[in-house]
Formats: sequence, structure tokens, C-alpha cells
Amino acid sequence: MTDKPIYLDAAATTQVDSRVKEAMLPYFDEVFGNASSNHLYGKEARQAIGAARDHVAKLINASSKEIFFTSGATEAINWALKGYFERNPDKGSHIITVKTEHKAVLSTCEYLENRGVEVTYLDVNQYGLISLDALSMAIKPETAMICVMYVNNEIGIIQDLDSIAKIAREKNICFFCDATQAVGNVIVDIDHLPVDMLCISAHKICGPKGVGALYKRSGIKLEPLIHGGGQEGDERAGTYNTPGIVGFGEACRIAYEGFNERVNLLGGKRKLWEYYFLDNQIGTVNFTTVNRAPHILSVTLSNVEADEFLMSKSNEFVASTGSACNASLVEESHVLNALNRGSSGKVIRISF
Repeated sequence: MTDKPIYLDAAATTQVDSRVKEAMLPYFDEVFGNASSNHLYGKEARQAIGAARDHVAKLINASSKEIFFTSGATEAINWALKGYFERNPDKGSHIITVKTEHKAVLSTCEYLENRGVEVTYLDVNQYGLISLDALSMAIKPETAMICVMYVNNEIGIIQDLDSIAKIAREKNICFFCDATQAVGNVIVDIDHLPVDMLCISAHKICGPKGVGALYKRSGIKLEPLIHGGGQEGDERAGTYNTPGIVGFGEACRIAYEGFNERVNLLGGKRKLWEYYFLDNQIGTVNFTTVNRAPHILSVTLSNVEADEFLMSKSNEFVASTGSACNASLVEESHVLNALNRGSSGKVIRISF
């Protein structure tokens, strides 16, 4: 590992914690039963999944009964949005979201538009924050859902979720939150944050890829996205990925027990890299006057384009110009374009 550059792209994915890997190993060969089977082998796997569900729930202070395992946050987003409108046509046919949401949300909203759902895309200010007044004015009698992410995956800013949730609750509107970049990095407490649904991804918190969860408040009804067997209370079919779920649970346990230490470490790393860019007059740090998550640093370079700079530093460290989900697309960041700040081609994301 010593000859590799420093990894500064954790918002794209994280390295699996050695304790997570250790927890997963027995479930590949020793405890290999199908968790849906009624014999001893199935019972062992089922118990492990139950323990993992408890760990996921504890991290966000939710009930275990409200945690549903998925293949990741993208599936959870698709399920939450599509499933809600398909199951609850009486709630309305209008959704409010934000122009800077993750592509998983924006693409799902585009799908819903093609199915007859009206979508309002809220603007953001130069700091990436929505206007609460604009949100309130966008609400219609037929508004069924408000969908706003907690921490932006490209720039790290934190939306005022408490106020947004209050507006949704007062209007009796379902509130879905993409918390993929928030969980494990900022406090996410369902008991104090009245969201109705929320998604999590294991590989953002040093867990394995290919597993995530949807938190769904008791009473919220969704049409299943995947039909088949009776897994997850008949709501999400498919043989359980027991090793992945166990690893997810262990990652959540570690994140919960070491939360304060983790956040302090992340904040310290961010400060050191802020000094690097400022002291060497390489660039300016963005969004310092608003609430930011500790693991994402946005920098506008002074005299060079982002791609050129990252290529020149590729032997020292690796980082990103935006979301890894857009890396194969030859287009500018939709998040940076929505900010109307200019110099979007010179912005890089450092993440820990």
C-alpha cells in the first residue's frame, strides 16, 4: 500500500473495515444456510440478520421493525419513491425535490414524471441550501411527498432537515430523506427527526458494497419494487445476502460506538487539507460559512482546471470532481451548475 497515492474519495466508497470483514467471513462457508429456511442452518443465518438489523436501527435510533434491507441506497430510493406513489394514489400526484439531489433521486423523479406525477425541482442558493419559503410555496393540495437529501454528496453541505420535516409534518406530507452521506458522519436520530423514510448504504461507512437499507416509519405503505418470496415481511423479495447484511450491521455497530471519535478525526483531516490548499495558494475552500459534514471538503482551484490538477497529483493522492455515479458521463456537475457560482470546472471534492 505504501506505493499507492493517498485515498481521498471516501464519498464515492470506503475501504471495508477489517472488523467488518472478520465478522462476514463465517457467513460465506460456516453459516451458509438460507435465512428463509426453517431448519438449523436457516435459523443461524436468520439470527445473524436479526442482530444486524438491530445494529442498523440503533445507529439512527429507530425501531428494528422499521429497517428493510436492500441492495443499496439506489434501490432504497427507487423503492421509496416509486413504491409510495404506486401504493398511495389517493395521497396525490405531486412530489417536491431539489435540483442538487443525487442522480438516483433525479432519475427516479424523471421516471415518475413519465408516469404522470408532477415534480417540482427547488432551486438552491450559492451555498446549496433551499429556501424554506420556496418549499412552502411549492406545496399544493395534491403534494404527496417532499424529498430532500441530508448531506450533499458532492459539496458536503447540510440542509435544514428539522425545519423541512416540520413543514412536511404540518401539511401531512410524506418526507423522504437520502441520508447516504449523513449516517455515520453526522447525527441522524429518527426519534428527533420526523422523517417518514430514509436510506442508508453500507459501503459509505466502511461496510461492504451491494447492501443498504430503507428506514420506513411504521404505517407507511409501499408497493414492493421486487416481487418473489416473502422476505422482509413480504415487502422486498430475494434470498438474503447474509454475509453482506452481517457486514453492514457490524459497520453500523462500529460507527455507533465510535461516533464521536470518528467525527473528530474526520474534522481534523478536513482542517489539515484545508491548510494544504490555502497555505500553498492552490485554491479556496468552499462553504465555510454554512453547516458542513466533516468528511467532505469542496475546493475551488485558483489557476488550473480540476481534471488537470487531479491528473498532476495522481501519484500523491486521488480525489474527485464530483459524484462517482456521474464519472462515466462527459458532463458538468449538475450540483455545481445549480449553485450559479461560476468556475465549476475548477472544483474538486476531497472526502475522508
